[in-house]
Amino acid sequence: MTLLDFTLYQTLIVGGLFVWTGFVRTGLGFGGAALGLPLLLFVHNDPRLWLPIISVHLLFFSGLTLRTRLHNVDWVYLRHTSHYIIPPAIIGVFGLVNLPILWLNVFIYSITLFYGFIWLLNRTIKSQHDWVDNVLLILGGYIAGTSLTGAPLMVAVYMRHVSKEKLRDTLFLLWFILVSIKMTTFIVLKVDLHFQAALSLIPVAAIGHISGLKAHAAIMRNDLLFKRWMGGGLVIVSALGLANLVS
Repeated sequence: MTLLDFTLYQTLIVGGLFVWTGFVRTGLGFGGAALGLPLLLFVHNDPRLWLPIISVHLLFFSGLTLRTRLHNVDWVYLRHTSHYIIPPAIIGVFGLVNLPILWLNVFIYSITLFYGFIWLLNRTIKSQHDWVDNVLLILGGYIAGTSLTGAPLMVAVYMRHVSKEKLRDTLFLLWFILVSIKMTTFIVLKVDLHFQAALSLIPVAAIGHISGLKAHAAIMRNDLLFKRWMGGGLVIVSALGLANLVS
C-alpha cells in the first residue's frame, strides 16, 4: 500500500500527524516516532509503511540541525555508548522486517502505553548505576531498531551523563546514526523505502519542525506539564490500539 491509495480524508490526517511528529522531534529533541507512530497506525496498520518515511524525515531534519551544531556534540559519551546501542538496534531492524504485523503493533502500542503511564504520573525513568544504564541503552537500541520508539529509555541515560547544553545535539546525532543503520539495512534487505511519499511529506513535516524549534525553550520550561498531557494522550491512543487489535 502507498499514500496514493489513501482517500483525501486519510491524506489530510496523515499530513497533520507528520506536522505533529516534526513538532515533537524538535520541540522535545526526541519522541517524534513514539508520539506519532501509534496515531499513524490507525490510518494504516503496517509500521513498515510509516517507519521508512519517518526515518527519511529524521535524517533530513536532524542533518539540517547538525550541520552547524557538530561542535556541540558530546563525542566522548556518544562513542562510549555506541557499542551498547548499535548491535541491538541492528537486531531490532531484522525483527521489524520479519515479525508479523500483529506482533509489531502489539509491541509498539505496549511500549507507548508504558511511556504514557510514566509521563502521565509524572514519573521518570532513572538510573543511578552503570549496569542499569547499560540495560536501558541495550533495550532502547533494540526498540529503536524495531520501531524507532526507544528514545525515552536512552534519553534517561544520556540526561545523567551529558550536559543540558549538549544534550539535544548529541541525541540528534545518535538518532542520525541509528536511522542511517536502519535505512542501510532496509536497502540491503530490499525493503520498500516509500521514498517518494517521504519526500512529498517533507514540506508538511517542516511546518512542525520549525514550530518545534521555536517552541523548544517554552516546552523545556514546562517539561513536566507537557509530558503529562502527552502521557495521557498516549495512554488513550495505545489502549484503543491494543483493544482494536484483540477485538
